[in-house]
Amino acid sequence: MKNLIAILLILGCANCFAQSKKVGGPCEGCEAIYENTVPFEKLPAIIKMPEVSWEGKKPLGINGIVYKADGKTPAPDVILYLYHTDETGHYPKKGDEKGWAKRHGYLRGWLKTNVKGEYKFVSIRPAPYPGATEPAHIHITVKEPGINEYYIDEFLFSDDPLLTSEKRSKLENRGGSGIIQIIDVGNMYKGERNIYLGKNIPDYPLQK
Repeated sequence: MKNLIAILLILGCANCFAQSKKVGGPCEGCEAIYENTVPFEKLPAIIKMPEVSWEGKKPLGINGIVYKADGKTPAPDVILYLYHTDETGHYPKKGDEKGWAKRHGYLRGWLKTNVKGEYKFVSIRPAPYPGATEPAHIHITVKEPGINEYYIDEFLFSDDPLLTSEKRSKLENRGGSGIIQIIDVGNMYKGERNIYLGKNIPDYPLQK
């Protein structure tokens, strides 16, 4: 009887370890997805990031649909965390930041896909880091129901001269391609990116 109990405990622990296994590999700063004061369930599907204005430079709007791992079923209730540099290539700060805001700055936001898997955010177009050769980008972290948070490929801009053929060839396409084409629609710029959960994500659970 004792041996049977021991075996059951071992199997139970193994199952616990399997359930707690994280997907996506190391993800520095991904825990920032939990720093918002608004509960996940109350997040909107459309947000306006800080410093957005229709006066002066035109803002940038990016929208898309998040799909489940089958590549065709819309995924509702997926949390997206975004942050990026300002028009000078810096992560701007106000001086009272806490947590990951000390590094990510205040140009950041959280949203949740709607029942159709749709999301949209409006922000300013970021600039590359000063003196660097990395293309301008928008960081994104994903948190889907039942799975830990993980990062996917950054939003990149197809017209960025720093996004060379060599850099394109090295992209991992986590969540699908993050390269977007910007279109001038008059009062703003627009881009579109669909996201595919689990695509090229290490240790992502197999679909049954």
